[in-house]
Amino acid sequence: MERTNIRLGVNIDHVATLREARKTVEPDPVAAAILAETAGADQITVHLREDRRHIQNRDVRMIREVVRSSLNLEMAASADMQEIALALRPDAVCLVPERREEVTTEGGLNLSDAPPSLGDLVATLKDADIHVTAFLGPDLRQIQEAARFRFDAVEIHTGAFANAPRHKVEAEVKRIKEAAAAIRHLGMRVHAGHGLNYHNIEHLLDVPHLEEVNIGHAIIARSVFVGLDRAVRDMLHRLGRV
Repeated sequence: MERTNIRLGVNIDHVATLREARKTVEPDPVAAAILAETAGADQITVHLREDRRHIQNRDVRMIREVVRSSLNLEMAASADMQEIALALRPDAVCLVPERREEVTTEGGLNLSDAPPSLGDLVATLKDADIHVTAFLGPDLRQIQEAARFRFDAVEIHTGAFANAPRHKVEAEVKRIKEAAAAIRHLGMRVHAGHGLNYHNIEHLLDVPHLEEVNIGHAIIARSVFVGLDRAVRDMLHRLGRV
């Protein structure tokens, strides 16, 4: 396997999901953040949802204090979340769509219908030295809109690729590569995430300009059997990092 420089962000939401199933104090996502970072994760990713179904305000405050690499906060583009981000000062914010009834984020933002106030939110976060990413499907029109709103990066929603039957995987990879080329051409950085695991990640290793992937469920699921340290290191190995 060729060595890559793709950064690994580990999403630890599902650690909090397990804790909230019993409304207790364990497992603690703060401890998970420390373990993942010690194992080599380049970034810790958390999604602070409006309904606080997993990650809580206390979690993000404490994770901000302990993370020494990079903290990526996934959040809705709302005034309340902007206020939290400005107080927290994560290294990066990824703006995502959010619907209460969904189990996980089901698609990318629709920037074509976004109000002008989104541009103000992006500018405000950037003025606070926060790197701002748009979570989008591999849609060239949406990518152009992201450039118009002056996002720093686009995280390509890879759900269609991850869920594609075998005979359609190649076509989905082609869409991702075309999206990545467009993102870079428009001056933004290329990230990817959603549904990525130890098996399908190999298809994305040669996506042009891909700098970062954010992976949660697959890593946390594997950690149940092998421990979080090993699960993170195994994914770094799949990325050609170790």
